[in-house]
Amino acid sequence: MSLSENLGKKVRLMIVKEVEFGVYLGNSQEKVLLPKKQVPRGLEAGDLVEVFLYKDSSDRLIATTNEPKLTLGELAALKVVDVGRIGAFLDWGLEKDLLLPFREQTAKVKKGDEVLTALYVDKSGRLCGTMKVYERLRQDPPYQKDDQVEGIIYDTSDNFGVFVAVDDCYSALIPKREAFGSLKVGDRIHARVTRVKEDGKMDLAVREKAFLQMDKDAQTVMKRMEEYGGRLPFTDKVEPERIKKEFGMSKNAFKRAVGRLLKEGRIEICEKSIEIRKR
Repeated sequence: MSLSENLGKKVRLMIVKEVEFGVYLGNSQEKVLLPKKQVPRGLEAGDLVEVFLYKDSSDRLIATTNEPKLTLGELAALKVVDVGRIGAFLDWGLEKDLLLPFREQTAKVKKGDEVLTALYVDKSGRLCGTMKVYERLRQDPPYQKDDQVEGIIYDTSDNFGVFVAVDDCYSALIPKREAFGSLKVGDRIHARVTRVKEDGKMDLAVREKAFLQMDKDAQTVMKRMEEYGGRLPFTDKVEPERIKKEFGMSKNAFKRAVGRLLKEGRIEICEKSIEIRKR
């Protein structure tokens, strides 16, 4: 296998020549430079050294002993350090930042964002990043229904819901019916497994089971009522879209929360509003 075929990978190569500015690794037919500041002390011609192969700013194949945050075949959450004319640039632990082309972004990113990234070689033979990781996620999760998990959102769909990589590697989805609140690409979330399908993909919910979530929802409703000056300008018969926008919950969850507050005597339902009961 030629050196260029190992682009984006870690390999063990032999030192074949020492020069003033570093050492050359490889064999008599093909060599790659390991810059002087990257050469471990005590090594000499004939020794093996583990390096990562990438391309420098002049698109020349080069070796490094620095540890990249991402290699071919892996996934990693990388931070956006800049956005330029052709895409975003990600910090992957090397001197040259990794290009994330605009066409490989599942959502517009900005400096400081964290995005789940895979590595690929583009048509020009350069290493680039992509946020399109659906096909690269694992489908053998160690989780079962009702387990609590953490992950990162890597894509969203108006038709299907919110796509999540649990532990940054396992395929999961928050179905559209469960996608309440502000959920955007790059967010780290805590969720509950609602189903592990036969193909190993998981369905998630960011809300607790109804009987556990009710108290939290009731607190949310009370807080919003206080912000409205002690009354909501609508009742529990309001359209579901308004409830989702105001509270980030379903109409059923809202009605359960209102029912809890009503039972506790904390509110009263009027003809066109819900009001905090005066004590």
